[in-house]
Amino acid sequence: MQTSPHSTLAASIIDTDELRTRLAASRPPRVAEILGPQSFASGHLPGAVNLPLEGFTGNAPRLLPDKSAEIVVYCASETCQNSAMAERKLRELGYANVRVYQGGKAAWKAAGLRLEASAEPNVSP
Repeated sequence: MQTSPHSTLAASIIDTDELRTRLAASRPPRVAEILGPQSFASGHLPGAVNLPLEGFTGNAPRLLPDKSAEIVVYCASETCQNSAMAERKLRELGYANVRVYQGGKAAWKAAGLRLEASAEPNVSP
């Protein structure tokens, strides 16, 4: 059994500094929080859409219509498994450029970065 909480390939991991830089780029990645609506509404990464595992397969094409776009998935923290599961599911659905922000909301906040709050989860920005 692996000791790592994620079986995601190292090349598909994005860290806080790289994600912050990519979000400020002229063509930022699409970001998806893989937690429930209440967690999303209380605070999420800038520009993120809410894509919980429940209903994932049906909601992914609606919220992330461009299967060739760079997509970053994340959840609560490094120990959260949701983002790794979401990455696998997106790849199975034909998404080609999916990365995992393994540190999740905890790492984002620990870096002193702001979360956005929203009362309307599952709304594409």
